[in-house]
Parts: sequence; structure tokens; C-alpha cells
Amino acid sequence: MTDQLRHRISAADNEATRQAEFIAVCALSLAASVTGTVYFCRSMSGGMEMPGGWTMSMTWMRMPGQSWTASAAMFLLMWLTMMVAMMLPSLIPMLRRYRNAVGRRGETRLGLLTTLVGAGYFFVWTAFGVVVFAVGAALASIEMRLPALARAVPVAASVVVLVAGAIQFTRWKANRLACCREAHVHSCVLTPCAGTAWRHGLRLGIDCGFCCAGLIVVLLTIGVMDLRAMAAVTAAISAERLVPSGERMARAVGYVVVGEGLLLFARAAALI
Repeated sequence: MTDQLRHRISAADNEATRQAEFIAVCALSLAASVTGTVYFCRSMSGGMEMPGGWTMSMTWMRMPGQSWTASAAMFLLMWLTMMVAMMLPSLIPMLRRYRNAVGRRGETRLGLLTTLVGAGYFFVWTAFGVVVFAVGAALASIEMRLPALARAVPVAASVVVLVAGAIQFTRWKANRLACCREAHVHSCVLTPCAGTAWRHGLRLGIDCGFCCAGLIVVLLTIGVMDLRAMAAVTAAISAERLVPSGERMARAVGYVVVGEGLLLFARAAALI
């Protein structure tokens, strides 16, 4: 056996080992995040009955004796756990494309660089979570003080879901989805360094955040701690990115969301 053949076999073995390690880490991360999400959903179930026949989730409430800082920290922990569970299935192919692009350069720190890409990606989602908590807590406080406004929430929620469904049919959504699916992986611009990996993760997170904004708003409107809604939104996000015809899938998801919005509107109108 020649030295060149031995080198090729050794390189192939190393690549297979790295791929197996990557898959194992992703699987463990997904399992841990799903377990954590289920725990949070069960521990934060229930809420406060509000005028208009709906229930305000405990997510937006500050517990007795709890500071707003502690409440925000608990929400962000829950939010990040939930985002990992929801977004990791569609992020894994992006991470693999990154690894393939950087690995062609003979880079040996693929594990560290891939971790930085993932950290940048979920840092963006954490930043979104800060905004979500601030807006959600402010709206909850206003709704508890103004019963008339609380009664309008079911109708307003149905309108929000309808708008989110309509966005699925727009050119803006198609452009954002195409940008997210391509993932901007070009070997000529991805240098194997920590700074580039972090910035690439940030770019992925921003693209994904804009693309998923409508569906995430649907989840927040229907019930952020509803496991069934969470599973449905996760399936929709993953399908948009992973099936061959993503734009067609986005429109199919749009029909489902619009249908849900009409159902919510009918229920809200019946209570008026």
C-alpha cells in the first residue's frame, strides 16, 4: 500500500469520525432542548382568565416577589431552549454546508468553528427574545389594567394570524426564504477563523429570523407554551427550508395559517 493511499484512507477515516461526532452532538443538543422545552411548557401551564374568554399565559406574568430582571432571565432561558428545539432541525444542513466549505481548506478546528456559527445564530434569536419579552410583558400589563382592551384580544389575535398567513404568499417572503435556504456559504468568503464563523452565524440568524418572523408571531399569538402549536410551527419552518420546492411549501403553510386565522376570527366573533 502506497503512502498516498494510506493518506487518503486516513483522511477518509478522520472525515467519517468528524461527521459522526457532528451528528452525535446535534442529536444530543436536540434531545436536551426538546426535553427542556417540554419541562418549561408543563411547569408554566395555566394562566389568568381574561375578559373576552381567553387565558393570559404565565409566560408574561411576574411571579410574586420576583423582579423583572429575574422574570426576563427565566423567559430568555425558556426562549433559547425552545428556539434550539425548533430551529436546530433546519439549522443542521446549514452547519454541514459550512463545515464542508471550511473543511475543504484542510481546517482541523471544525468543531470549534461550527460551535461559533451556532452560537452566533442563537445569539440573534436570544436578542429577538429580549424584544419579544419586553413587548409581551408591556401588552400583558396594559391588558390587565384595561378590560375593554382585553376583550378585543381574540379578534386582534385572529387578525394577526391572518396577516402572518398572507405574508407567506408575498415576494418578500420568497426572497427571505431563498436567502435563508442558500445560507450564503461560499468558500471564497468563508475563511477558517473564529471571527468569520461568528459573523456567519449572526448572518444566518438574521436571515432566518426575518424569514420565520410571521410563523413565530403565529406561535406567540396562539400560545407560546402550547406544545402542539410549537410542533406545528417547527414542522412548517423545517419543511420550508428542507423540501426541494421551498416557495411552494411556504404557500401551502400560508393556506393553513390563513385557515387557522379564519377559525380564530369566527370563534372570537361568536363571543362578542
